[in-house]
Amino acid sequence: MATRHIISIGDFDRQEIDRLLDHAAQIYKKKYNENALHGKILAVLFFEPSTRTRMSFESAMARLGGTSLSVGSVEACSMAKGETLADTIRVVSGYADAIVIRHPKEGAARLAAEFATVPVINAGDGAGQHPSQTLLDLYTIRQSMPIDGIDVALIGDLRYGRTAHSLASALSLYNARLHTISPKGLELPATLVADLQAKGMEITEHDDIREIIGMVDVLYVTRMQRERFPDSASYFNVASSYRITPELLAGANENLIVLHPLPRVDEIDPRVDTSAHARYFEQSRNGVPVRMAMLMDVLK
Repeated sequence: MATRHIISIGDFDRQEIDRLLDHAAQIYKKKYNENALHGKILAVLFFEPSTRTRMSFESAMARLGGTSLSVGSVEACSMAKGETLADTIRVVSGYADAIVIRHPKEGAARLAAEFATVPVINAGDGAGQHPSQTLLDLYTIRQSMPIDGIDVALIGDLRYGRTAHSLASALSLYNARLHTISPKGLELPATLVADLQAKGMEITEHDDIREIIGMVDVLYVTRMQRERFPDSASYFNVASSYRITPELLAGANENLIVLHPLPRVDEIDPRVDTSAHARYFEQSRNGVPVRMAMLMDVLK
């Protein structure tokens, strides 16, 4: 039987996504075997900083009776001595039953899967994919509304934001309509837009979120990356115009939910946290049951 990897949301069809989300829903209700992965070991290889993704994978493994082992940092592993990623993966495959990897270079997770002898889960690779985040995003949306045919607005850095890329790809399976709002130069990559449109997805660019705040069902906010701007003044001029405030949400559809993959900087006013629209902390908590379902899927 071929090793089951989770590298890109594009590797799933809608039926497979729905099956994983259904399983996560059962886990959310505490309907799971606490010893399902007893004796199994998860290797956590994170070559970029992470709080939510790393801890939720470790929490998921622990809740299923398994254990995790990890490298503290890039400097603490043999890659600092010049070892290739391929060799690192070959070695770690001998120590664990599955590998979850985050890496700054796009394509690193798929490369890891080529050399691993155990399942590999992509926890984010550069500006590429972040399938586990997308699954928990979909799960969070599904808690509030059916996903089919919804209007979703993506706002922020859409060029480099891998969470936005993955979510847009998944939503194309659900006949969703996409609305994008981003600074010039940080739009969704043209190749991704062309691919989604070829699948029949309706994508509309907007200059101002206020144009559509009353019609969208989901507002997916991403962090504006300061390092993409030539100076601080340019960053603050742009960032301030993409900030979500209670005043902006006063004109929203009453059933609108606001999501954010976190961490946030100042793109969502803290006053929004107590709004009926805010779902981003619940979204973060949903990472545990969703990643539990993923681990059970690849280690069954």
